[in-house]
Amino acid sequence: MFSVADHLLHVEGEALPRDVDAATVHALLATGAHGRPPVSGAVYGTLLNDRHALEALGDAANAPPYKAPPRAPILYLKPRNTHAGHRARVAVPGGEDAQGAQLGVQVGASLGVVIGRTAARVAVHEAFDYIAGYTLVADLCVPHASVYRPSVRFRARDNFCVIGPAVVARRHVADPDRLDIRVNVTGQPAFSATTATNLRGVAQLLADVTDFMTLAPGDVLTLGVPHGAPVAQAGARATLAIGDWAPLEIEFVAANAALGAQA
Repeated sequence: MFSVADHLLHVEGEALPRDVDAATVHALLATGAHGRPPVSGAVYGTLLNDRHALEALGDAANAPPYKAPPRAPILYLKPRNTHAGHRARVAVPGGEDAQGAQLGVQVGASLGVVIGRTAARVAVHEAFDYIAGYTLVADLCVPHASVYRPSVRFRARDNFCVIGPAVVARRHVADPDRLDIRVNVTGQPAFSATTATNLRGVAQLLADVTDFMTLAPGDVLTLGVPHGAPVAQAGARATLAIGDWAPLEIEFVAANAALGAQA
């Protein structure tokens, strides 16, 4: 079992996460504390679950290699090396895209569904019984046009899955399919979205995924990144938030600066 009574927060330097109220989470983060991921299970991302993302493909959705819009969830794994916590430093790869623009890092904010107990072949009407809570996942990637066979090179770089700051207990979230999402990146207009544009809501996605694979307690299943997420360059900072939850912060640095910090 993976259970959350209130808000599960893992402060950097502490051996174990704390289960505290929302006010305490905000107070601890206000001191400048860094965080570790509040979960330690597998993290699965979902592609093309946002209505606007699928619409943006247009006729390409019916052409090779896709041939048709997806009929089942398209998943990819965010492996352990990608997992990071509040105030993580993320290296921005050098180089340019085909149009000569700097690559940057796309800052996708997604609702993460935290599994509370072993979930296999879950019925839609029972789905919420398997959920311990929810968290904010900054699902980062190097911008790329194709979503066919999700690229490990673009999606699985170090610290490309920033989680937290906390896991919010399920009882605090009345309707996970009606949550506001906000992303602020230095020097760019604020980006806003909502979980209401997801093609599969929380219960349906959990049912569809567990029809073919088992999710374990502490695993995280994301609903997917909203279309049009901003792109950050080295030197930028990003703040991501869902509803009134404590925001998640990320610092983007040049690749050589990140290597120097690890030396």
